[in-house]
Amino acid sequence: MRQVLQLLLLTIVLSMVACNQKTKSESTTYKEKVTIPDDALEFEEDIEIEPPSSAEPPPPPFIEEVPEEEIEEEEFVEFVDQTVEAERLKEARPHSSVPPPPPPPPKPKAEERTSCYKKNVPLHKTPNWNTEEYTPIEENTFHAALQKPLSTFSIDVDNASYSNCRRFLSSGTKPPAGAVRVEEFINYFDYDYPQPKGDIPFSITTEIANCPWAEGHQLVHIGLQGKELLKTERQSSNLTFLIDVSGSMQQENKLPLLKQAFRLLLQQLGANDRVAIVVYAGASGVVLPSTSVSNKGKILAALDQLQAGGSTAGAAGIQLAYQIAEENLLQAGNNRIILATDGDFNVGMSSTSELVDMMKEKREKGIFLSVLGFGMGNYKDHRMEQIADNGNGNYAYIDNLREAKKVFVNDLTGTLFTIAKDVKIQIEFNPAKVKEYRLIGYENRKLRDEDFNNDKKDAGELGAGHTVTALYEIIPTNSDNTLATSVDDLKYQTQTISDAAQQSKEWMTVKLRYKAPDGNTSKLLTKILEGNPTKWEKSSENFRFSATVAGFALLLRNSAYKGNLTYSQILNWAKQARSKDAHGYRTEFVDLVELAASTQTAANAGR
Repeated sequence: MRQVLQLLLLTIVLSMVACNQKTKSESTTYKEKVTIPDDALEFEEDIEIEPPSSAEPPPPPFIEEVPEEEIEEEEFVEFVDQTVEAERLKEARPHSSVPPPPPPPPKPKAEERTSCYKKNVPLHKTPNWNTEEYTPIEENTFHAALQKPLSTFSIDVDNASYSNCRRFLSSGTKPPAGAVRVEEFINYFDYDYPQPKGDIPFSITTEIANCPWAEGHQLVHIGLQGKELLKTERQSSNLTFLIDVSGSMQQENKLPLLKQAFRLLLQQLGANDRVAIVVYAGASGVVLPSTSVSNKGKILAALDQLQAGGSTAGAAGIQLAYQIAEENLLQAGNNRIILATDGDFNVGMSSTSELVDMMKEKREKGIFLSVLGFGMGNYKDHRMEQIADNGNGNYAYIDNLREAKKVFVNDLTGTLFTIAKDVKIQIEFNPAKVKEYRLIGYENRKLRDEDFNNDKKDAGELGAGHTVTALYEIIPTNSDNTLATSVDDLKYQTQTISDAAQQSKEWMTVKLRYKAPDGNTSKLLTKILEGNPTKWEKSSENFRFSATVAGFALLLRNSAYKGNLTYSQILNWAKQARSKDAHGYRTEFVDLVELAASTQTAANAGR
């Protein structure tokens, strides 16, 4: 070791001498004089320096490759990027016995980096952060009219399912079956029903014709038309915008789109209307106290300053919004909270049942709550639907600015102004004409038969100008088809059909119950459907388009009751039933069917 140090010192001295000679030739002088000790070049032993070897360098160490089949991997392998920043690297001390490694190969592009375990597997797998939630739907089945003559359900004016599934299809993805609610597909569109007469808030339209996807079956069409409100007939509004500003709302299709949507709404409000803004993230707070829309600049400034960040204490936000709405309650006005969120409540009262219980307590205050869904990836569909249902409001999904215009401009009165609440429908089928029946959709709106006359039982609300449509698929008594589950004959009683029913031309009796928006006692309406079914080609455009949309939804969710339906049939029927399409929604539907057909074709080709 000492010899090495002495050799190193000799090298340093020679370098200094050479440098000194060079500086002298350039007429450069130094103030300090370098002195070399006399014994610097004395060594205890002679140093032998071996000449350079001409032998080949040793081969690199052998690395045994393990066959793929010997490597056991878990189902999900997470690869962690262990790249170390350059400034954190420390140079290792060289080892004299190990030859230097060969230069590394050029670094491949990120998308070309592959796993050392399997070919063509990305090294850095992108984790799947999709946490969207949809509740499975158990489809309505066929029932024998003789054994179960009554069918009871609540109306549904929500249409979030259609626009949410449009988002899936527009991205080339088939929506999950739980996201497809047939009734919301049907009720996304307006139908040409007559306006109600007198004091009744809605009209009732019925029709029966051949079912296009099941030979020998028929479809029954039931349509409600809510009374239109003129602008001069609108009540003043006390609105509370409840806005989710948590970290999950940062994407462009969430908070930024939400701001644009509320700007559209503000343009439709009058000087007598008032707006408050409540926000929630990790905590909730009032951004803007109730302010007259005449001071629109102040409202817009408060809206524009909102930024996303933090967790999601949604329950606390709902509680605060109810408090603000109640403090500014209009006794003869429209009091409504509009909740805008992706539904991802992760702090506070986060279980759906707790939220629903709170909604039931608060709706008795005369304050309605509507829900607007935004975004994707962590979308909580079922939670938002339940909040709207229990808040006596409606539920829409906004995936683009055009949809925002539909909700807040074209359908404004239906969105904000309720003309009837707790609307229930009960059908009594004549077993002499109807062998079996099935309600298409409305699976989560079914009621017990005894709930129809129970005014304490909550049901859906109907907005001004809204249309509601329901379809039944029926098997007539002259058909040999049987799809209902059979039961044993009763021992202690018999089920017979009366002579009056046998002689009647009536297929069914349609009964409806509803309450005034501020009422507690329901009123009863009755409509009888009779006559011979018409052929599909001769049925009304309302009938054909609603059935076409229902068939499309059945295909999308791969329903057990889709019969012989194809996308080609759906496309043909849709093109023949869009003569009245003021806003282009039916034309857009045709485009959506073509997208779904292309998605299905691509999926089949990939199998």
